[in-house]
Amino acid sequence: MIKYIPNIISALRILGAIGLLSLNPVSVAFWVIYGLCGISDMLDGYLARKLHAQSKTGAMLDSVADICFVVCCAIRLIPIMQIPKWLWIWAGVIVVIKIVNQVSALVVYRRLCFPHTLANKLTGLLLFLTVPTMSWSIVPIAVVAGVASFAAIEEGHFIRTRKVWTSAPKHLSLCR
Repeated sequence: MIKYIPNIISALRILGAIGLLSLNPVSVAFWVIYGLCGISDMLDGYLARKLHAQSKTGAMLDSVADICFVVCCAIRLIPIMQIPKWLWIWAGVIVVIKIVNQVSALVVYRRLCFPHTLANKLTGLLLFLTVPTMSWSIVPIAVVAGVASFAAIEEGHFIRTRKVWTSAPKHLSLCR
């Protein structure tokens, strides 16, 4: 049962992210759940490694939970944020790069590929930390966009050269 704890945490992050959709984005409840979801993102992988419970299913569940969290936050937060046009364009370019990466993964590996690279992890952490500060300054999110750009390009390089590095053991890589 202990080996399922990381996957349960990831599943709870999905439920928490979906719960954000029903909350006012300026409420305390929203930001408490936002914080819990972010902490769970750091906790599930750590526990999976410590409990020797890493699995392809767990890595995929973590990736799905990450995507769900980002999408649900975007749905609730974008309408209330003042985001400049240049940042929208930059974000769109990153999304296009990520889509091209997945198309490349389908060609190379015949499946989607979500490598848990250090740059991708850093992007997630920085995004989690800077979103609450966006009402004060656009500079932190621009830094995140720069890191995310590097992460997306690096991910594509790894996928296309078949040199996918992840924090998981090779036999658990989502791309092999």
